[in-house]
Amino acid sequence: MLDEAEAARLVELACERHGGNRMIVGSPRHPFSLNPTTDEVVDGQTVTIHFSEISSPAIAMVGGWTFEIREDELVVLQRPRTKPGA
Repeated sequence: MLDEAEAARLVELACERHGGNRMIVGSPRHPFSLNPTTDEVVDGQTVTIHFSEISSPAIAMVGGWTFEIREDELVVLQRPRTKPGA
């Protein structure tokens, strides 16, 4: 299981492959685009990036972690779920 720092690192690398956070946030795709998301494999982990739209933020998901992509930072929206008692 990934920890928060490693998940954030993977998301940052995936974002850089697409021009950086500003490109992902600042160039929204049309809501009915055929490719509103992209998958990047970084260090063996699949990072899914949902580009921003007018009414929704850009987000990235990897290993159960969900981050909002902002122009200058990543914000954790959801952590991986754990089993009770684990």
